[in-house]
Amino acid sequence: MDVIADILLAAGAFGAAFYCHILGRRLRAFARLEGGMGGAIAVLSQQVDDMTRTLAAAQTTAGDSADRLEERVARAEAAAKRLELLLASLHDLPKEPAQ
Repeated sequence: MDVIADILLAAGAFGAAFYCHILGRRLRAFARLEGGMGGAIAVLSQQVDDMTRTLAAAQTTAGDSADRLEERVARAEAAAKRLELLLASLHDLPKEPAQ
């Protein structure tokens, strides 16, 4: 009976040692992953900051372009009104007889 108890005790000890070995490997892998994740998060954070600055610059440029476009549209509309007046005044001219 003592022999069977010793064998079961040894098997339990080997099982616990094997479990601790597997758990240690998983913890080391998690530590590597955590370092990798931390680095990846830092890189992504930097990229977000860069994209935010780029977006702000693009919005400023788009606003300036929209202002210039509005000015040009207003000038084009004024020119179109002048052309309409010129065409209307051409209709008022007397027709010359054909020679």
